[in-house]
Amino acid sequence: MDQYMLFKKRIYEIIEASKTKDPVSKSYDFLILTATIVGLIPLTLKTDNYYTRIIDLVTVSIFLVDYILRLYTSDYKMGIRSIYAYLAYAVMPIAIVDMLSVLPILAVIFPGSKTIALFRIFRIFQLFKVLRYSSAMVIIGSVMRKVWRPLFAVFTLASLYIFDCALIMFQLEPDIFTTFFDAIYWSGCTVLTVGYGDISPLTQVGRVITVVSAMVGMAVIALPSGIITAGYMDELKKSKKNPLIR
Repeated sequence: MDQYMLFKKRIYEIIEASKTKDPVSKSYDFLILTATIVGLIPLTLKTDNYYTRIIDLVTVSIFLVDYILRLYTSDYKMGIRSIYAYLAYAVMPIAIVDMLSVLPILAVIFPGSKTIALFRIFRIFQLFKVLRYSSAMVIIGSVMRKVWRPLFAVFTLASLYIFDCALIMFQLEPDIFTTFFDAIYWSGCTVLTVGYGDISPLTQVGRVITVVSAMVGMAVIALPSGIITAGYMDELKKSKKNPLIR
C-alpha cells in the first residue's frame, strides 16, 4: 500500500504545474502546453484533412490521459483521502475545463455525425488549460475570486442602464429600431464601446441620450478596471511578502 501511495503521489507531482527543478514534471508541462497550441491548428482551417485528423486524435488523447490522471490523483489535490475528493475536484472550474477539452474526441471517433461534430468547438477550452501553468494567471484567478462581488455589482448596474436606455430609445426612435433587440444592441454598443455607426439616432433628444450613454460607458469600463487593478496590486504585495504563495 505504501508503494502504491508513493506511486500515486509521484504521478500527482508530475502532472501538477512544476514549481521545482523536477525535469519530468517540467517535461510534462511542456507536453501539455505544446498539445494545447498544436491542438488549435485545425480550428484555423476551413476543411479537415488527414493531418488535422491526426492532430485531433493525438492531442485529444493526450488531454484524455491528462484528465484521467488528474481525476485519479484528485485526493492529493483536494487534501482529502475519501471518495468526496474526487467528486469535489470534478466540479471545480479547471476540472470542468479539462473535461470539456476532451469532448472533441467524439468528433474524432464519429467523424460522420454532424451533431457530434459540434463538439469540435470545445477545443477552444483547451486554451484555458494554460492558466494552471502561468503564475500571473494564478494571481489573477485569486484576484477575481476576491473581487467578484463588486464586479457583479458593476455588471448589474451596467445591464440595468443598458436596458433602461434601450427602452427610452425604442420609444423615441421607433423608425430606426425594428425590434427591441435592435435597441438593446445599440444601447450595449454605445455604453460599452463607442458605437458601430450602423444604427444612429435621428432626433435631437436621441442624440443627446447617445452622448450621455457614451460618457456613462467610460465610467462603466473604468470601474471594473480599477477594481481589478487594486486587487491585483494587493495580491502582488502579498506574494512578495510570502514567496510560497506563488
